[in-house]
Amino acid sequence: MDSETYASPLARFFLQEDINFLVTNRLPRRIATRLVGRFSRVENRILTRASLAVWRLFADDLELHEARDTDFRSLHECFVRELKPGVRPIAPEPNVVVSPCDAIIGAFGDVRGTEAFQAKGFPYTLEDLLVDSRLVERHRDGRFLTLRLKPNMYHRFHAPCDARLRGVTYVSGDTWNINPIALERVERLFCKNERAVMDLEVPQFGGALTMVPVAAILVASIHFNFVNTPLTLAHRGARLFPCDAQVAKGEELGRFEAGSTIILFASRDFEFTEEVAPGALVRVGRPLLRHRPQNPTLASRGIP
Repeated sequence: MDSETYASPLARFFLQEDINFLVTNRLPRRIATRLVGRFSRVENRILTRASLAVWRLFADDLELHEARDTDFRSLHECFVRELKPGVRPIAPEPNVVVSPCDAIIGAFGDVRGTEAFQAKGFPYTLEDLLVDSRLVERHRDGRFLTLRLKPNMYHRFHAPCDARLRGVTYVSGDTWNINPIALERVERLFCKNERAVMDLEVPQFGGALTMVPVAAILVASIHFNFVNTPLTLAHRGARLFPCDAQVAKGEELGRFEAGSTIILFASRDFEFTEEVAPGALVRVGRPLLRHRPQNPTLASRGIP
């Protein structure tokens, strides 16, 4: 969270770097996450309006003007709100991979062998994050892009391109806050937190993409539209949920319970668009990656 955007003196106090880290990362995180999850589902409109008023003391504008419905029975309904039709147009170019979520762009760049970065000086390995040797080799020396969803944002995520979802591997873990302060202090944070690894086949690009939604404190529940079982802290270890779903670019894939992070991995055949810059705000459907065949002549003939 960015302290300069907060007008409340109380909020500015808690958003001082040391205080923020202490409050958000020295709590009994799993217990706090479960308690808040239960509280958020209490259906009482008066309680919900009061809770949102308190929330606004610490968070940016909730952007409710874009919501399909704003008469929420619970905080959970607010967190997972749908948007009005048409407010997130999807870039139509067939060679473009779009943002799967509303987010702030974090670390991005080249995967060095099997090493990527969560923040400057804080590397992590694909082996630790993806827990699947096949996916590790798929993205060796490829590209990666980190998308951070702030708590006030729209929390549903969508298909970045036409693809076939082959499976979701749920990895149980901790619930560290994934704000910039924590990313600069906790090594391999993404590899420690609860996450889901999404295997996306994209034959039109001659390969595949991998999306990794990473949960955080107060957010440890990820819902997938193509997996019948809710993925929560009740699960342990790594567990594969097979599926075989054809999805269209922009189609909704699932949702977080509140803000969190999605890491997108692609091959070296992709280049970043001009919209990708540190700290930039992107919305669902905006171009992030452009496919650039290594041999355009063969590609134009339909030869991978």
